Amino acid sequence: MEIDGVISAIVIGIVIGILGRLVVPGRQRIGILWTIAVGIVAALIGSAIAAAFDVADTDGVDWIEWLIQIGLAALGVAALDRARARR
Repeated sequence: MEIDGVISAIVIGIVIGILGRLVVPGRQRIGILWTIAVGIVAALIGSAIAAAFDVADTDGVDWIEWLIQIGLAALGVAALDRARARR
């Protein structure tokens, strides 16, 4: 992966993390860095899942891939929030 791929993954991860956090109702007790980390991981895993189902490269905007990534980010934010609440 080249440097521009890494930078774009980080930027997309930030957007995905924030959107995933907005989907989860209520207040989350995790910081912005955790949100970004969850977003980056969700973006990478979501891209792999979309590629496996052959919906990653479509004409126009890849809405299905975005929905998968945002859903994974929401699950990650909720899971991390619950893990932090137990401490």
